[in-house]
Amino acid sequence: MTRFNQSVLTPNPAVRRPILAVLDAALDAVDPFAAMQNVLRRQDDTLIVAGPPARDPAAALTYDLRRFRRIFVVAAGKAAVPMSAAVEAALQGRISRGLAVTKYDHAQPADPASAASSRIRVVEAGHPIPDEAGVLAGKEMLALVEQATADDLVIALLSGGGSALLVAPAAETADNAGHTHPALTLSDMQSMTDALLACGATINEMNCLRKHASAVKGGQLARAAAPATLLTLALSDVIGSPLDVIASGPTVPDESAWADVRAIVEKYDLDDALPAVIQDRLQAGLAGHIPDTPKPDDPAFASSNTLVVADNRAAANAALAKATELGYNTILLSTYVEGEAAEVAKVLVGLGREVLDSGLPAPPPACIILGGETTVSLGDNPGQGGRNQELALAAALALQNLPGLTIVSLATDGTDGPTDSAGGIADGGTIARGNDAGLSAADHLRRHDAYPYLRAAADLLLTGPTQTNVNDLLFVFAQKV
Repeated sequence: MTRFNQSVLTPNPAVRRPILAVLDAALDAVDPFAAMQNVLRRQDDTLIVAGPPARDPAAALTYDLRRFRRIFVVAAGKAAVPMSAAVEAALQGRISRGLAVTKYDHAQPADPASAASSRIRVVEAGHPIPDEAGVLAGKEMLALVEQATADDLVIALLSGGGSALLVAPAAETADNAGHTHPALTLSDMQSMTDALLACGATINEMNCLRKHASAVKGGQLARAAAPATLLTLALSDVIGSPLDVIASGPTVPDESAWADVRAIVEKYDLDDALPAVIQDRLQAGLAGHIPDTPKPDDPAFASSNTLVVADNRAAANAALAKATELGYNTILLSTYVEGEAAEVAKVLVGLGREVLDSGLPAPPPACIILGGETTVSLGDNPGQGGRNQELALAAALALQNLPGLTIVSLATDGTDGPTDSAGGIADGGTIARGNDAGLSAADHLRRHDAYPYLRAAADLLLTGPTQTNVNDLLFVFAQKV
C-alpha cells in the first residue's frame, strides 16, 4: 500500500502506480528508525556503531558502556523522534536524560506505548521559521550537555530541519576591543531566516549565517559538552553530506568563517534585509573582535566521532533498485543537483525528450533519477507552494501535449515549503487539466503559486510527515506510447 494520496493516480493509474512504488521504496530506505538500527548494535556492555550497509562500512566504533557514569541523548530535526527511539531500544534503559526537538506534528512515536517509558523529553518547534519553542529548546539542550563530565557519554542525533528547530541565539558578547554586543533575539533570527529564504540562498549558505548568529551551532554544542565523550549520528539533508552543514553542524568543527558570512551577504545584497544587531555582530567578527566558531584543532573535538547513517544517495539507490525490478532501464545520474527549480525542470524535460528520441542515456521505458536541492527566488507576495511543486509546474509547461514523459519532484520529508505537500508530478496532460479548472499555469508559476494549480490538476503529492529528510529526489520517467 502506497503512502501517497490515491487521487494522484487518477490521470493515468497504469503509468503512475509503478511510479509511486518507486517513490515508496526510496522513502522506505531512509526510514530513520531502520537506518539507525542498521548502524547500532549492543553486545553485552559494548555499544557497536558501524557504517551503513549502503556505503563502504566504516571501521566500527566501540563504546564500553561500563566506563560511563551517565549517558545523555540530544536530538534535533524532523527525524529526531524515531532516531531517539532507536537509540533507546539499543541502550535498553542506560540513558540518564535526553531532549529531542522536532517540527510540529512530528512528535508522535512509531510505538505510542514507548513514549511512557522514554527518558528523552520531546518538544516541538517552528520550521522553517524558528519560534520561541526552538529558543527554549536550544537553551535547555545547552544546559543539559553542560552537565556532562569526562565520565559521561553524549549522543547527538541530527537530521534535516535541525538548523531552524535548534535556535539558541547568540548571547550578549563583550569583545576583545572593549565593546559589548547585545544578545540576538528570536525576532532577529526570524528576520534573517526570512531574508535568506526570499533571496534563494542555498542551505549551505543559510547555515553559514545561522552558525555565526548562534550559541549552539557550528561546533558550539560540542564545546558545551566537553570534556564528555561525544558521538554524533546524522541523517543528511544536504548535498554531499558535509558534516558542518547538517543541522548547522552543532557537534563538529566549522569550516566556515566570518569572511564567508560577509561574502554571502554581498552575494545576495542582504545588508538592508538583515537586522542591525546581526550586521553589528558580523562587522565585529570580521574585525577579529568576536571569536570565530570552533575549528578542527579545538579541544572540544578530542573525544568526538561522527557518522552519517543515511543520505540522499541511499534513497536514490533504493529507487534505482525498485525501478529496475519493475522493468525500467534505470540510471542514477547525480545527487548533486542545484539551481533554480524552474530551470532544472527544463533540463529534466530535455533529458526525457532525448530518451524518447535517441534512447540515451537509457532506452525507454526509462527511469532517470537525480537528487539534490533546488531553490526558488521569491518576489513580493508569493503564493502557496514549495520548490518541488514549482519544479513540477514548470515541467508541466514544457511537457504540454508531449506524451510518454512524466516528471516527479519529491521532498523526502513530506513537506515541500510551508505546505502539506511532498511535491508534484507532471505529464503531458497537466496543463489541460489545469485549464479545465480555469487556471493559468504561466500565471501560477510567475506568482510561485504551484500548490493550487497542481491540486486542481490531480498532480499534488501528499504523504503527511515522513519523519525523515534526505533532500529532494527528481525523476524522469519515459516510455513509448
